[in-house]
Amino acid sequence: MNSTLGTTTRYLDVTGGRIAYDDAPGPGVPVVLLPGMLDRRTVYRHLAPLLSAAGHRVVTMDLRGMGESSTGFTDHTPAALADDLVALLSHLDLRGAVLVGSSYTGATVVRAAALAPGRTGGVVLVDAFIENLPLNAFQKALFGLAAPLVTAFPGLWGSMQKFYYPATARPADFEAHRADLARMLREPARKTALRGYLKGDSAPVGWCEGVDVPALVLMGDKDPDFPEPELVADRQTAALRGRKVMVEGAGHYPMASHPQAVADALLPFLAELAEPTEPADENAESAGVSR
Repeated sequence: MNSTLGTTTRYLDVTGGRIAYDDAPGPGVPVVLLPGMLDRRTVYRHLAPLLSAAGHRVVTMDLRGMGESSTGFTDHTPAALADDLVALLSHLDLRGAVLVGSSYTGATVVRAAALAPGRTGGVVLVDAFIENLPLNAFQKALFGLAAPLVTAFPGLWGSMQKFYYPATARPADFEAHRADLARMLREPARKTALRGYLKGDSAPVGWCEGVDVPALVLMGDKDPDFPEPELVADRQTAALRGRKVMVEGAGHYPMASHPQAVADALLPFLAELAEPTEPADENAESAGVSR
């Protein structure tokens, strides 16, 4: 068991393998949490209990080839992950679920929201990549060097976590979590997945147009992946016609470093989605008056 809420790991068979997830029941709006690439669902270990304590059904899912999901998949693109997510929504018969994507899986939840509008109640992006601004010279150099190095030395990803968490914003169990990631990626069976994620297109263009649900963009104001994090958050907010919240002092993983701040932004969003829609006034409609 490697759960975020102490629940037993469950599995769903999908094309090419099986996906690991856990499911903590609750009467509130269901929330499905996806980690970013080369990560596991335990990245939500500090946020998930806060959502569960507020009464929400919380589902966390390991990506194909990562965590407790099986290896051997040949496609690790955001589109393939979206197919897995839609399959999980159907398997659990979730309706009105809020899909939360981190980093690489921002595009995944956007795609899934368009594919399964009847099961999606909202989309939340956490320091995500979706139709972002073009990479600058620093980013091109960073990603260009990181991909071959991490492929050759998988344990390096654990060391790189220090880059994504400001020194003043690391959870108490930070060292244990990054060591866990390094051990996972050193497993020979992970090599195909590792290469697939590092070469994948994390920000396909045009997917936002298919989303017609409320959206929330969360962004750490110290995220090193974006020289101007708020500019990226503004762009994403406009693309999804949503709202943004900047998490002060957070890097690329605010759900782990600043779980209470993320919960404080997310819970009101969930509460709004839970409010019943006011029925239309039949007299007003017959008179041609719109509300």
